[in-house]
Amino acid sequence: MSKRELIDFIMEINKTAKAEFLAKFTAEDLDRYLENLLAVDLEATALCA
Repeated sequence: MSKRELIDFIMEINKTAKAEFLAKFTAEDLDRYLENLLAVDLEATALCA
């Protein structure tokens, strides 16, 4: 995924995230952050089931 795609995906999950802030990070950092967001999202979904 490109850096722009990572930022867009992160912003879909974390509605408070701002593109200008996320753009300061490397693609690798954004990828790790996205992985963490997805893990938390899956955890929350599992708890609600």
